[in-house]
Amino acid sequence: MGVSEQLRDRKVAILAANGLEQVEYEQPRTAVEEAGGTVHLVSIEDGKVQAMHHDIEKGDTFAVDRPVSQVRVEEFDALILPGGTINPDRLRADPDAVEFVRSFVASGKPVAAICHGPWTLAEPGVLPGRRLTSYPSIRTDLRNAGAEVVDEEVVVDGNLITSRNPGDLTVFCETLVQQFAKS
Repeated sequence: MGVSEQLRDRKVAILAANGLEQVEYEQPRTAVEEAGGTVHLVSIEDGKVQAMHHDIEKGDTFAVDRPVSQVRVEEFDALILPGGTINPDRLRADPDAVEFVRSFVASGKPVAAICHGPWTLAEPGVLPGRRLTSYPSIRTDLRNAGAEVVDEEVVVDGNLITSRNPGDLTVFCETLVQQFAKS
């Protein structure tokens, strides 16, 4: 598949920490790049992040472009929050990551989160009144954070785009490219 121009001149941040689910990083990144966008891996530390397969098998490592403490929402057009159980748990414990997510959602720019990724949205307090989906095991946490949680492949609520699991990646990637192109 060739590169399209749908996301030309768009800069997309992927916020992730050690423990991210590899396929939930790679497929959205590829979708953005094939649509002509530029992706920057942002993390809570400099260096590399360790990806995982199904939370238990080590995957590849990916070079961090910049630590979250050194980026601003204004530098990006959209944000992607991949899952993996460990990744969002680490992100929601980091004050810089929490503030970055809070500011990104408040900016109105699109934020796409898949599987356990929506867990990262609970800590900044941006979920009251929002409709979304996620991996089943975190749905109670999201409801407790004020969200209406549904069981659908992909949900778009304003600037939030969410999906349930890696099985939804095709529709998640198609939807995030469409939503990112509108912004």
